[in-house]
Amino acid sequence: MTISVSDVFRPGDVVEYRSVYCGRVRWALPWRVIADGPRQLVLYVAPGVEGVSMGRDPDGRYMDRWVSDDPPTPFVWREHHVLAVTRPHDAHSLWLMWTPTWEFRCWYVQLQSPIVRRPNAIETMDHALDAVIEPDGKWHWKDEDDFVEAQRLGVFTPEEAAAVRREGERVIADRLWITGWERWRP
Repeated sequence: MTISVSDVFRPGDVVEYRSVYCGRVRWALPWRVIADGPRQLVLYVAPGVEGVSMGRDPDGRYMDRWVSDDPPTPFVWREHHVLAVTRPHDAHSLWLMWTPTWEFRCWYVQLQSPIVRRPNAIETMDHALDAVIEPDGKWHWKDEDDFVEAQRLGVFTPEEAAAVRREGERVIADRLWITGWERWRP
C-alpha cells in the first residue's frame, strides 16, 4: 500500500486512534502525530487525555459488552506516556511506555489488525491479547483471559486466534520491539 500525500498526517496533528469491532467503536483516544511516512506512523498520548472505552466490570471482564451493542463510555487515560510506532500492514503496533515522571516502563506489543487511515483518524481492531516486554528484555503475555473469552464469544476462529498469537511470538523472537524511539521526549 502506498500512502498518498493526502493520507499523510502532519507532525502536531491530533488524530483519533480507535478500535472498532463490527462497525462499533470499542475504545478511542486522541493522539498527537509525531511522525508519518511510508514506513511508519508515530503517535503520542499523554496521561490525562480523555477518550472512550468499554471499561471493565467489577470482576475485571468486559468482552461480553465488547461484542454487544453497548456503547463505550468516557474515560481518562491516566497511567503512562505512550509512543505508538505502527508500520503499514503490520498486525501489531509497538507502544513504548513511560511513567508520568518519564521512567521507561516497558515495550507493549499491541496486537491488532493493520491500521486503516480515515480523515483525522486511524482504525484498527484490538485483538485482546498483548505482550509486555520489560526493560531487561523479559516478556509475558497480557490479557490472555480476555483473548480466551473473545474466542469463546466468536470474535476469533481458532485459526485467527493462532495467527494473532503467532504475530506476537514473531515480534518477540525477531526483537521487532526495539524501535529507536526509546529516548524520545515530546
